[in-house]
Amino acid sequence: MREAFAHEAVLRMDDGADVAAPGAAITVALCGHWAHSGPCPLSPHHTSAARIGGDVRVRTLFAAEPADEGRVRSLIDSALADSMLDAPNGAVVRWELASSGATAVRQSEAAHAARLVDGDGSTD
Repeated sequence: MREAFAHEAVLRMDDGADVAAPGAAITVALCGHWAHSGPCPLSPHHTSAARIGGDVRVRTLFAAEPADEGRVRSLIDSALADSMLDAPNGAVVRWELASSGATAVRQSEAAHAARLVDGDGSTD
């Protein structure tokens, strides 16, 4: 049975860079493309990003079988470590990975996490 997990990373990005690009890179790693049809094949997930000072904090909430948790985290880390995404408009968005790792699901995320576990809460 799937469980909810959270993963958080800190990136360095230029001020004008699109902070949604790392989330798209994560979706590509987990689903094959950021605009895939149907449910996420490996792990329903949602990624948010926010600028905090000079950093961008990227947080991914995901649901997976406990046996797949490590694989999902590895795919997330690899996508962020690649440090770039070719955007649909032809631009290349770049970032530098400062840190990445497991974190707890927040109480405020409990309802969203439950929807992800049930398979109907993926918003990439």
